[in-house]
Amino acid sequence: MSLIVESFPVGPLGCNCSIVGCSESGEALVVDPGGDVDDIIERLSSLGLKAKYLLHTHAHFDHIMGSKGMREKTGAEICLHKEDEFLYNMLGKQASMFGLSADEPLPVDKFLSDDQEINFGKLKTQVLHTPGHTPGSLCFCVQDSDSLLFSGDTLFSRSIGRTDLWGGSFDKIIKSIKTRLFTLDDETRVIPGHGPDTSIWTEKKENPFF
Repeated sequence: MSLIVESFPVGPLGCNCSIVGCSESGEALVVDPGGDVDDIIERLSSLGLKAKYLLHTHAHFDHIMGSKGMREKTGAEICLHKEDEFLYNMLGKQASMFGLSADEPLPVDKFLSDDQEINFGKLKTQVLHTPGHTPGSLCFCVQDSDSLLFSGDTLFSRSIGRTDLWGGSFDKIIKSIKTRLFTLDDETRVIPGHGPDTSIWTEKKENPFF
């Protein structure tokens, strides 16, 4: 199997950052680089990988605070859904609300769209637009021998993302999960934006929101 996956908490709110790599080519995706840039780069190096794309499930500050540093130090392209660009550009304001400071973000290199495929080495991930937590929330589904979903703050273990922030919608997040995520294979492993892993089957059966 050529898929390499390593997830670990970064930044002030413990966002789950994930390195997803192809062992044959050495190309990797970094999902939600929310901080601790040097740690992310060190982990990439220890895995023998080079970041190609920085994929963002959404543009809340705790998921994008490391994006500038990663772009500058690795050359990996910043990728986001267009509908979250307004939040991305509010990085400083978002951080200040939590008593933090953040550098101005770099321009987004690539805007992602629903059902787009992103290639890294011999592998690829499918982009799923799942609005609700934010207007431009995305999930990323990687198909290898088993399915793997990076759900950001859309779906958590036995919970869902909050919808009381900028552009959030409870009705939309419920629809996104039911129509885009719960249609995936039950055995799909889910790595959320915070907290422990889960599976699609577990969330269908045990998530109190459904």
